[in-house]
Amino acid sequence: MAVGVFDSGLGGLTVFDAVTKRLPDVDFVYYGDNSRAPYGVRDADDVYELTKMGVERLWDAGCDLVILACNTASAAALRRMQDGWIPADKRVLGVFVPLIESLTEREWGDNSPPREVSVKNVALFATPATVSSRAFQRELAFRAIGVDVEAQPCGGLVDAIEDGDEILAEALVRSHVDALKRRMPHPEAAILGCTHYPLMQDTFQAALGEGVKVYSQANLVAESLADYLERRPNLVGPGKTTQYLTTGDPSHVSDRATQFLRRKITFEAA
Repeated sequence: MAVGVFDSGLGGLTVFDAVTKRLPDVDFVYYGDNSRAPYGVRDADDVYELTKMGVERLWDAGCDLVILACNTASAAALRRMQDGWIPADKRVLGVFVPLIESLTEREWGDNSPPREVSVKNVALFATPATVSSRAFQRELAFRAIGVDVEAQPCGGLVDAIEDGDEILAEALVRSHVDALKRRMPHPEAAILGCTHYPLMQDTFQAALGEGVKVYSQANLVAESLADYLERRPNLVGPGKTTQYLTTGDPSHVSDRATQFLRRKITFEAA
């Protein structure tokens, strides 16, 4: 019985790792669109079409529930997909929801008016496409008032992480943090708004300073998914084995994924 996890590349493995550890009795199918990564530099229509293709492939693999473990896809495609494209017997969820719930300390279904929250100054680090969508700010504004969000588009960071260039990735993190802090010198919290970025969480934390709470999505998504499936067990689909699918070169992607998760991962062609 399988749940699908979709990402533009390898970053979604941070979410995949967390959900598989939290739900060891559930099989998962991971789909990485590695041949077209990164999505963060593509326009919204392109991201929408590519995300639909990936979700349909996961449906074909028996996944009635698909998690978009990609902030760019969640920001640029999810709301549009939910507006009449997704069949009644399928579900597609994004990664913003658990993060907003944690930051605002209220459940997603709570439709009461926006209220004051304890955190006032929030730094958002994300891909250029996620930043330009303003999806995070829009969802936050529905639930909280008085929160200043300063967004930093982190150009080049996903490419460096996908290429395994740790030196460049660390340099880019420090550069992007410096750029943001020139506009918001004292953030109280920082959102790593791309599922690749938790791989650099220690570098982000060091650059931001110990007093800044860094929110990483993987564990939040895992806990939210466990609760969701407990209430909707029928959405665990008919797939029966854990699979790793990629549009890229399976051998190369397998090697990189094994380095990411520090255990043997074998991808096959999507």
